[in-house]
Amino acid sequence: MKLLLTFSRKGRGDPGREPVIARVVKETGVLINVEKANIDSMAGEVLIDVPDGDAERVQRRLEELGVSVRVMENAIVRDEEECVDCGACISICPQEVFSFDEEWKLRVRSERCVLCGKCIQACPHGALSQQG
Repeated sequence: MKLLLTFSRKGRGDPGREPVIARVVKETGVLINVEKANIDSMAGEVLIDVPDGDAERVQRRLEELGVSVRVMENAIVRDEEECVDCGACISICPQEVFSFDEEWKLRVRSERCVLCGKCIQACPHGALSQQG
C-alpha cells in the first residue's frame, strides 16, 4: 500500500529533522520502499510503499512521530467520460502505469504510480488527476 508522508522541517523537534522512516523500519521490522521524495529546508513529502498487512501499523507509528500520513489507494484518477484513449499518458509515464488492453482501451495500474504528475500534464483532455 502506498502512503504519502508530509512533514515540517522548520523547528528542532519537527519529524523532518529525524530519521523517522529508518526508525519505523527498525522498530516495526517492516521494510519500507521509498518511491519518491521531495524534501527541502522547510518541509518534505515522501511516497512510500509498504506491505498491505503492515500498512496500518506503519501509519500509526509514523503519526505518533508527528508525520502526516495519507493512504494513496488510487494515486491517479481517470475521468472515463473525458478520456479518449489517446495514449499520451503511456508514452510519458516512467512507471508503466498506463497501457492498452486488447480492445485498445486505456488500462490504469495505479498501484505502480509514484505521483510524478507527468501524465496529468500530458493529457490533452484533462482526464487525469491526482487523488485528493
